[in-house]
Amino acid sequence: MSESQILWKPTRKYVLNLIYFILSIIIIVAIWPHDSKESWMRIFGIFILVASCYLVLWLFLAHFRSEVLDVTRKTLFIIIIILSFVSLTRFVISFADRSFLFLIPFVIIPVVIRTFYDARLALFILLITIMLSGFMVSDSFEFIFMSFISGMVAIFTLTNIYRRFKLFLTAGGVILSYSVLYLGLSLMINGNVDKVKLSEFYLFAGNGLLVLISYPIIFVFEKRFLFLSDVTLLELADTNQPLLRKLAEEAPGSFQHSLQVSNLAEEAARTTGANLLLVRTGALYHDIGKIANPKYFIENQIDGISPHDNLDPAESAKLIINHVRNGVVLAKNFKLPVQIIDFIRTHHGTTVAYFFFKKYTELHPSDTGKENEFTYPGPRPFSKETALVMMADAVEASSRSLVKYTEESISELVERIVYLQEQDGQFTDIPLTFKDISDIKRAFKKRLSSIYHVRVAYPEREV
Repeated sequence: MSESQILWKPTRKYVLNLIYFILSIIIIVAIWPHDSKESWMRIFGIFILVASCYLVLWLFLAHFRSEVLDVTRKTLFIIIIILSFVSLTRFVISFADRSFLFLIPFVIIPVVIRTFYDARLALFILLITIMLSGFMVSDSFEFIFMSFISGMVAIFTLTNIYRRFKLFLTAGGVILSYSVLYLGLSLMINGNVDKVKLSEFYLFAGNGLLVLISYPIIFVFEKRFLFLSDVTLLELADTNQPLLRKLAEEAPGSFQHSLQVSNLAEEAARTTGANLLLVRTGALYHDIGKIANPKYFIENQIDGISPHDNLDPAESAKLIINHVRNGVVLAKNFKLPVQIIDFIRTHHGTTVAYFFFKKYTELHPSDTGKENEFTYPGPRPFSKETALVMMADAVEASSRSLVKYTEESISELVERIVYLQEQDGQFTDIPLTFKDISDIKRAFKKRLSSIYHVRVAYPEREV
């Protein structure tokens, strides 16, 4: 790839994002309520207000969620969310009673965003959307205040969307928050309960019930924008999935290894704030490529006879390294999400199959410069989750070779494996701190010690 191509790629991406932002601004200005004799100065004022909101959104993404701007479809996803609800608000104020504004389920915004991102981004997108919508309606403060507080309640109550009762809890929280806020505002403004309309509470109930359609909306966005929700991760992590059953039947040792890796990686993810479900699911699938040639991997060799004894080290290394490529092909055939395929591609990074490389150099001492043939294709891990699985994979595999399982031997093993990976430059593309590394190693040691703890030798029963 030429230098000009490298420079052009990000430029084209940012230009596309800028076009999406500008088009979105123009659409909102165009659908804004206008008078028949409206001046250009007023339109220009509307443009300034809308552009300011989008500028703040851009700056927020650039500072706190730069990965959204790095992928055009993720930027488009957020813009579509904002445009949909602003357009819906415009439609309601044009063709329905003003009270029906409180039937618009703005709470769906943080629910959907929270499913794929974090609570902070969900709250910010909600705020931008209701501010743009609030400019169009009368009693803007009442509208923005009630929508914003109810959205915050939704974020606080919806911690795990894969637990179905949580969405019902969120719906109830939304109904209650709208009702209490409306009652409070009415009493503050009017000073008595006579002006409190019972019909408004029916609208709030409808708003809360509409939150329940978040599931199908999430499903649509997940498929169209290649996202991955916790619900899908839970389904994929089921060991009765066809591909995992295939791994368990054709490479049982590798399947057991994957289970242990998932337990190790999940323990480390819990201490570092990584996505637990993503880590667990990625770990379960990381070695599916071994299905192609299971007997060439030591965990699947029952009789202790290795087929590598009759092979040249270079040929053996090729067979071992190919399990990454085979895994990617198999994952694509079974239509696994790209986020899971990333774990297969990165779990060895660009490390060297050192056992066979060393064996080859001993047999061919004069043949230098062959290291590339013994190197995994990569890429290196590029997220905290993929790095955790890489560490857990190496630590778990090496732990099986320990002669004696003691606290000292396990600690030394974990320290050595992670240190070698660090020195190899496998974590240079990941925002891991020294504290993260320390927490990860501590989690590995704790889990391995619980797996290989010393058991009491019970006396045999006499026959």
